[in-house]
Amino acid sequence: MTTRWVLRAIMLLSILTGMTAHADETEQSFWTLNKEGGITWTNDGRAHTDHIEMAGRQMAVVLHYGISATGRFTCERHLVFPMLRTIPNDTHASFIRYVNWEALESVLIGQSRLIDRQEQVESISLQGLMTVQSRWGSIGVKRTISPSPTHPALVELYELTNLGDRDVTLCIEPTEHRMTSDAIKGIDGAYVVESMLYGTGTFQLKPKETKTFSAVISARREREHPLTCDVAAEIEARKRLVTGWQNNLVLETPDPVLDRMFAFSKIRACESIYETKNGPMHGPGGERYYAAIWANDQAEYANPFFPFIGDDYANASAMNAWKMFASWMNDEWKPIPSSIIAEGTDYWNGAGDRGDAAMIAYGAARYALARGNREEARQLWPLIQWTLEYCRRQLNEAGVVRSDRDELEGRFPSGNANLCTSSLYYDALLSAAYLSRDLRQPTSVAKHYEQQAHELRTAIDQYFHAEVEGFDTYRYYEGNEVLRSWICIPLTMGIYDRAKGTIDALYSPRLWTKDGMLTQAGSETFWDRSTLYALRGALMAGDTERTLGFLQYYSRTRLLGFHVPYAIEAWPEGNQRHLSAESALYARIITEGLFGIRPTGLHNFTVSPRLPKEWPEMSLRHIRICGGDFDLRVYRDAKQRVRVQLIKAGKVVKEAAGDTISFHI
Repeated sequence: MTTRWVLRAIMLLSILTGMTAHADETEQSFWTLNKEGGITWTNDGRAHTDHIEMAGRQMAVVLHYGISATGRFTCERHLVFPMLRTIPNDTHASFIRYVNWEALESVLIGQSRLIDRQEQVESISLQGLMTVQSRWGSIGVKRTISPSPTHPALVELYELTNLGDRDVTLCIEPTEHRMTSDAIKGIDGAYVVESMLYGTGTFQLKPKETKTFSAVISARREREHPLTCDVAAEIEARKRLVTGWQNNLVLETPDPVLDRMFAFSKIRACESIYETKNGPMHGPGGERYYAAIWANDQAEYANPFFPFIGDDYANASAMNAWKMFASWMNDEWKPIPSSIIAEGTDYWNGAGDRGDAAMIAYGAARYALARGNREEARQLWPLIQWTLEYCRRQLNEAGVVRSDRDELEGRFPSGNANLCTSSLYYDALLSAAYLSRDLRQPTSVAKHYEQQAHELRTAIDQYFHAEVEGFDTYRYYEGNEVLRSWICIPLTMGIYDRAKGTIDALYSPRLWTKDGMLTQAGSETFWDRSTLYALRGALMAGDTERTLGFLQYYSRTRLLGFHVPYAIEAWPEGNQRHLSAESALYARIITEGLFGIRPTGLHNFTVSPRLPKEWPEMSLRHIRICGGDFDLRVYRDAKQRVRVQLIKAGKVVKEAAGDTISFHI
């Protein structure tokens, strides 16, 4: 990155930071980009704590970690085992245990315990796992903490190095802890949590020599055999997974923070998938939402993104979700449940109809087009048709879709017909029209859906268009007189009729804060999902320069600030949990907002690039949609026209200029 780009980024950050009410902990920066592709917190004497979620197929962990005022590493492990179900077997019935075990308590140097020495953390690094470098006098310690990719276990690798100039005697004492839960509280009886050390014994450690040992915290049903695993192999497997995610759908821009935040978003979006008794299920996480799917988090947010990265397990989880939702189609036109829970054995519909059919129709049609797999599209077609027809049956006298709630489930008012549900239905109709042609449906099918979309777009404008707090934008529901961040939704569906007033409202002090966008003007609540939608929609609408500044500020705050390294759910609710699907929404700011990629067939898509004026070019490499594997390079030619190259196997196969360019794979 050139000095000019650095100065511009600093200037933008300063301007945006100056917009905030005051400086507080949310604006502090602790982290920097490292050369390995991760981020590093180098200890500068400031005490700080944070939490991060990581996941494998059989477990998740939220690490509550930090550096104390004395320089010691602190860590409490919140372990979640989604397939060990508790009673009652509801949405939140994952077996959870908090573990504050310190494996280094079992290490002696000579006759004294290592833990009794003064620790000085040198750095903490994150890149899909956590690495901690510290010194205990003449002993260097490197901790690597990771979820097992496939086992219900947290694995930790410890590397002890003699940094002195004399031999030392190192003793790692055998240690094992076991806890058995109350059998009457488990669906499968008692569960056993075991903590065990591997690589114990007494050793002579010469200067500069390193000795490795490992720790495993696992859980199982009491009747099952104890788990044994090779920790070094587990960590290498985790690294391969992370490398695979980071080597597909690679963003290259003049802004390394955006590139790195995008790379991290792929990790969090793809890791939170659990191997349940009814197949892989992507789950939000946050110590509450596992082995279950939702019409918003999975169907609307994450599933349409998975084809872009080409991860087989993620795509399998999407197809499994569609299958589960489809099992609730019925001839009585009762709503599909908002959530299918408990490994697919039960459902939750506590908020009534949240517009879930519109979410599913939107997500399923977008997924089918992006996936580019004709057989999968045929399987999804009945679900898409049913959910579209359900929405049509919910149209009110004004021609917009009725629903009991929206995805915030009554936390904020949404009336009996909200802007979000109708906007999702509109986009789903357009996607269904595209898909019907590739599935060789009668031409009348596409025409019918397109006509419905045209009528709905008119109805949306007539019903929701309003002046709200002085802005020419939308009311979120009938009677709404306060700005809401979800007024951004039409922009993400390609409806730009009220774009200027809407974007002005979104970026006004009434909604934009140092933490992102408020859910409702005048409140203190923010949910990242609406901020992420707004940034995507504003870019799609062509508000490139202004939005880039807000995107850069948001990305730097989330990746390098006080609470890192992913998009979060909300505040004050949930303590800013790292829910998985929000990271998919961040990635979609890039794919759909910055690059403007819109699948229009199983092997066709359009690109509407938003190349910032100060960027000479940007690229997105190894895009896996429409059954392909290709790159897009966007640049300015000698006449300052924005051009797009489609590159396959290093060769430019098509190049064109224009506001919207069509491509075929």
